[in-house]
Amino acid sequence: MSSSPKKPRRKKPSESGRKTAPARKKTSQSATKKRTPAKSTAKSAKKATKKTARKAAAKPVKRRTATAKPRSQAKKPAAKAPAMAKKPAATRRGRVRMTAAGGDEVTFASRLPLLPLRDVVIFPGMIVPLLVGRPASVAAVERGLADDKFFAVLTQRDPQDVEPSPEALHNVGTVVRTVQVLRMPDGSLKVLVEGIGRFRAGKLSERNDYLEVSLKVVNDQVRDTPAVKALMRGVIRLFQEYVTLHHAIPDEMAAAVDNIEDPRATAYVVAGHLLLDLDLRQALLSEPTVPALLRRLSQVLGDELEILRLERKIEGEVRTRVSKGQKEFYLQEQLKAIRKELGESLGDEDHDGEDLREQVERSGMPAAVKEKTLKEVERLQRMSSMSPEATVVRSYVETLLALPWAKRSRDRLDLEKAATILDEDHYGLTKVKDRILEYLAVVKLVKRPRGSILCLVGPPGVGKTSLGKSVARALGRKFVRVALGGVRDEAEIRGHRRTYIGSMPGRIIQGIKRAGTKNPVFLLDEVDKLSSDFRGDPSSALLEVLDPEQNKTFNDHYLDVDFDLSEVLFITTANVLPAIPPALRDRMEILRLPGYLEHEKMGIASRFLLRKQIKEHGLTEKDLVLSEDALQILVTRYTREAGVRNLERELATLCRKVAREKVTKARKTAVRIGVKNLEKYLGAPRFPERRLAETDRVGVGNGLAWTEYGGDVLPVEVSVVPGSGKIAMTGRMGEVMRESVRIALTYVRRRAGGLGLSPDFAEQVDVHLHMPEGAIPKDGPSAGVCIATAVISALLRVPIRRDVAMTGEITLLGQVLPIGGLNEKAVAASLAGYQHIIVPKQNEPDWEEVSSAAKKTLTVTFVDHVDDALRHALVPSPAVDRLLGAPGEPPPAEGLGLPGIAH
Repeated sequence: MSSSPKKPRRKKPSESGRKTAPARKKTSQSATKKRTPAKSTAKSAKKATKKTARKAAAKPVKRRTATAKPRSQAKKPAAKAPAMAKKPAATRRGRVRMTAAGGDEVTFASRLPLLPLRDVVIFPGMIVPLLVGRPASVAAVERGLADDKFFAVLTQRDPQDVEPSPEALHNVGTVVRTVQVLRMPDGSLKVLVEGIGRFRAGKLSERNDYLEVSLKVVNDQVRDTPAVKALMRGVIRLFQEYVTLHHAIPDEMAAAVDNIEDPRATAYVVAGHLLLDLDLRQALLSEPTVPALLRRLSQVLGDELEILRLERKIEGEVRTRVSKGQKEFYLQEQLKAIRKELGESLGDEDHDGEDLREQVERSGMPAAVKEKTLKEVERLQRMSSMSPEATVVRSYVETLLALPWAKRSRDRLDLEKAATILDEDHYGLTKVKDRILEYLAVVKLVKRPRGSILCLVGPPGVGKTSLGKSVARALGRKFVRVALGGVRDEAEIRGHRRTYIGSMPGRIIQGIKRAGTKNPVFLLDEVDKLSSDFRGDPSSALLEVLDPEQNKTFNDHYLDVDFDLSEVLFITTANVLPAIPPALRDRMEILRLPGYLEHEKMGIASRFLLRKQIKEHGLTEKDLVLSEDALQILVTRYTREAGVRNLERELATLCRKVAREKVTKARKTAVRIGVKNLEKYLGAPRFPERRLAETDRVGVGNGLAWTEYGGDVLPVEVSVVPGSGKIAMTGRMGEVMRESVRIALTYVRRRAGGLGLSPDFAEQVDVHLHMPEGAIPKDGPSAGVCIATAVISALLRVPIRRDVAMTGEITLLGQVLPIGGLNEKAVAASLAGYQHIIVPKQNEPDWEEVSSAAKKTLTVTFVDHVDDALRHALVPSPAVDRLLGAPGEPPPAEGLGLPGIAH
C-alpha cells in the first residue's frame, strides 16, 4: 500500500530544475539499454507539453512526502532493518537513483560494498587515488568492480584502527565510482575513484570477507533562490582570497570555482580543496543540505583567512628584520672603513685580529703555513662577527695555532732504564722489547731517525695495546691511541674539507693536537678491521700516514697545508695479518705476538693481574692470598685462550667475592684460596683437564689450526664402511678444507697398490670424515697432511700416535707445502700436551721465531712428502713398513677385510 504513492513522489522531484533536464534526458537514453523505455518516454512527453506545470506540481509532492513519513514510521516496528534501508528512492530490483555532482543521474544497488577510509574524506565530484591494502578493503573493491563499479566509502573515527567496527565509522559517506584500478605485486590495489553523491549509512552487514551497507541517499537538490546565490557568491569570494594567501593551492582553482554555476557543485569543489583536519572535513560532508554546507563553508573560510593573514604578517616582519640586519652590517663595514681612515681606535674584532697575529708569530709555523694563516686572519678581520663564515674561519685559524709545529718531547735515551720499564709492564715478549731498544739506540745516534712502522699482530688479550703505552713510557713521550675498527670514511683519516660549518680535521691531526707534541707514540689500534664504502677507502688514506717517505708532507683536507709526521713513532695492531691490505702491510714491520703458555699466564697473573684487581676492588694483598696450585687450576681449568682477558675476569670475580665477604662478615683476616675451596668462589671448572688420548686410535689424527684468537688443535676423524663410493664430510668445513679432503682421497686412490687396496676399492666403500665441534666453522688448506694420514690409517687399520700433531698443505703428488702461523700452532700444541709435531720442510726457517718455552716441550720433524709424515705419525707396523719401503716392493698381502680390498 505504501509503494503506490511513492512512485509519483520519486518522479516529480526529479523533474524540477531546467539546467539538469538535458542530463536526465541523456541518462534516460542510456537506461533504455537496461530497462523498458515505456515510462521514460511518457515522462519526456509530459515534460515537453507542460513546462509550467512542473513547478506547481513540485510543491504538492513535497507536502505529500512529508505526510507520508508518519505512515511509514508507524509501520517501522513490524518491519525489519533491511526494509528501512530500501526506502530512500527505491526502484525495482533493489536499486536507487542518485543525481551525480556533474548533473547526470546514475542508478546502482541499494546495498553496496563498504570501504573504510583511514584519513581521507571524499566529496562528490572529487577524483581521488586510493591505496587499498587491508584484505577486507580489497575484497570490497573487488566486489564493487564485479557489479557496477560502485562502492560506498565511510571515514573511520580513529585512523589507527586496523579492523574498524561499524560503531567506529562515521554515518555519512560518499558513493564512489571506480575510474581506474592498478593491481600491485603484493596484492594491494591502487584505485582511482570519482565521488558521485552523499548517503547516510543504514544497516551494516558482514559478508564473507567484507562489509556491506544499505544506503539512505541524501537529497542534494537545491533551488536556485536569491539566498542560495548570495551564499554561493560569498563562498566563492572567500575561497579566492584563501587561494591567494595559501601557497599549497594553485591559483587556477580560483578561476575554476568562479566558472561553476551550480551551488551544489560549488560547495563540493570548495570543500574538497580546503586543507583542513579530518574531523572538520567530515563535519562538512555531514551537513544535511547544500545551503547549510555553504553557510558552514563561509564560517570555516573566515576562520582560515584570519590565520593566513596572521601568518603573512609574521612573515613580513621576519623579512623586514633580516633586511634590517643586512643594512646594519653594511653600515658597520662603512663605519669601520671611515674610522680606519680617521685613525681612530680599533674595535674588539680588530683587537682579536692583532692577538691572532701575535700567536701566529710565536707558533713556530713553517713559512708557507704562516703566510696562509695570516691571510685567513685578515679575512676574519674584514668579516662581521655575526657572519657564519667568520665562525668557520676562526675555527680554522685556532686549529692551526693549536698544532705543535715546533714542540717536541725530549726522548729518554737510557737503554737500561727503558729495558727496566718494559720488563715491569710486560712479561715475556722478548722480541718486541728488543726491537724497541734497537729503535732507542738508533735515536741516540741519529737524533731524528726515519724508522719503519711497527705492526703488532696477535690474538686478543696478549697485550698489544698496553705494549704501546709501555713504549711511550719507556721513551718519555706522549701516548695517543686511535681505534680504527669500523672506520669506513676516508675523511676520518684525511679530514673534512672546509665547505660547511662543523667540518674538522682527521683523526691523525686530532691525535697530534691532543698530544701537544710533534713526536708522540701514536697507536693505530685494529688496523685489520678497516672497511670501505662509497665515501672512500680509509686504508688507502693511511698509506701516506705510515709511509716514511711520504708522511713528512702529510696534507690533511681540513688544514690544506703540509704537516710533518716523520717524527711520530707509529705502532699498529691487528688480530689477523691477511686482513690487512697488501699495500698497507708492505709499509710496516710485522712483529708477531703468539699466545701465552701456561707458565707465562701464571707469571702474568701473579705479577700484574692479581695486584691490579686487588687494588681496583679496594682490597690489599693481606686480604686475599691465592696459592700457586689454585692459580694453576684457574689458568688450565677455568680459562682456555691465547691471551689473558678471561683470566683477568676470573681474578676480578675472586676479588668481588672476597670484598663482599669482608664487608658483610666484617672479616679482618686474610682469605686464603687454595685447591680445595676454589670452586666455592668460582663454581665448577669450565673446561675439562687437558689430557692426551689414553691409547693410539685408528683414523683419528690431530691437526693444528690457526685462528684470529691464536692456535688450536683440530682433531680429524675418518671412518671407512662398506658402501658404494660415497664421501661424507661433516663438521662445518669450508670450501678450501673440502678441497683438501678431495686431494687426500685422490692421493690415497693413486697409492692404492702400495696400500694393498684393489684399484676399484673406492667404489666399494664409503668414507665419512668428521671434524668435532660441528658448530664452529673451519677452513684452511693446512689440514691436508692430517686428513691424508687419517684416511690411510682408517684404510690400513693402523693407529696414529696419540702424542703427534701435524700441519701442512698437500698436493695431488703428495708434496707438503708451507703454512702460516707456525708460532701460534706450536704454542697450541705445547698447551695441549703434545710432544711431537710434524711441520713442512719449507717452514724450517720459521722455527727460529717460535717461543723458546714451546720449543722446550716439543720435538719437531720437518717433512716435504706425505710418506715422511706417515712414517712419523703412524704406529710402526708391518703394513707401514711395506707401504713406505723402497719403490718396487709388492703391496701388502692382507687388506681391510672389506669388499673390493685385496687380501
